[in-house]
Amino acid sequence: MDYYLTLLSFGATGWGDEIAHGVLFTVSLAICTLPVGLFMGFFLALGINSKEPSIQRAAKLFTIIFRGLPELLTLFIVYYGGQILLNLLFQHVLGMEIEVNSFLAGMIALAFVFSSYASEVFLSAFKGIPQGQYEGAFALGLPWFKTMRLVIVPQLIKLALPGLSNLWLILLKDTSLVSIIGLTDTMFATGLAARNTKEAFFFFALACVVYLALTFVSSMALEAIEKRARRGEVR
Repeated sequence: MDYYLTLLSFGATGWGDEIAHGVLFTVSLAICTLPVGLFMGFFLALGINSKEPSIQRAAKLFTIIFRGLPELLTLFIVYYGGQILLNLLFQHVLGMEIEVNSFLAGMIALAFVFSSYASEVFLSAFKGIPQGQYEGAFALGLPWFKTMRLVIVPQLIKLALPGLSNLWLILLKDTSLVSIIGLTDTMFATGLAARNTKEAFFFFALACVVYLALTFVSSMALEAIEKRARRGEVR
C-alpha cells in the first residue's frame, strides 16, 4: 500500500502532480468546448429550420459530416488539416508559417462533434414549442430577436436540457482523445505514469476512477440545474 501511495505522491518521487494537472486539463478543455458547441449547435438548428434552401443544406451537410466521422478522425483532420490550410493562407498573405495550438485544435474538433449532435437536440426541442408561442409574441409586436430571447429560448433550454446533459457527459469522456496529439490530459498523464512505472493496471484503474468521479459530480450538478430550470411547473 505504501508503494502505491508513493506513486501518487507529489514531487519528484511520485506522479500525483502530473495526474492532478491532467485532470484539471480535462475539465478545462470540456468547459471551454461546451459554450462553443452549444452556440454552434443552436445556430445549426436554426439553419436547418431556415426557409433559405442554401442555409438549410449547408447546416444539414455539416451535421451529417461530423456525426458520421469518428471523433478521432475529426481531431486529426482539424489538427493537421487546419495547420496545412492556415500555413497556406499565411504564406500567401504574410509569407510566414504558423503552428496550430493543440488545445485550440482539440477544442474546435470536439466542438464540431458536440454541435452536430446538439443541433438534433435543439431541433427536437424546437418541435416541442407550440406555434402559438411565436404567433403570440409577434402579435404583441416583439421582433424576431426578442421573441427568441424572451419567449422561445427559455422554453427551449428546459426541453433540451436532458439531451444536452447526456452530450456533456459524452464530451467529458471524449476529451481523452486529445492525448493522441500530445495534450497532457488525464489519459496522457496516467499513460505516461503507467509506461514509466510498469504499473499499467494501477494507473489505468485510477483513470477509470477519475472519469467516474467527474461523471458523478457532473450528474449531480446537471440534476440540480434541471430541477431549478423546471421550478414552478405544475406536476
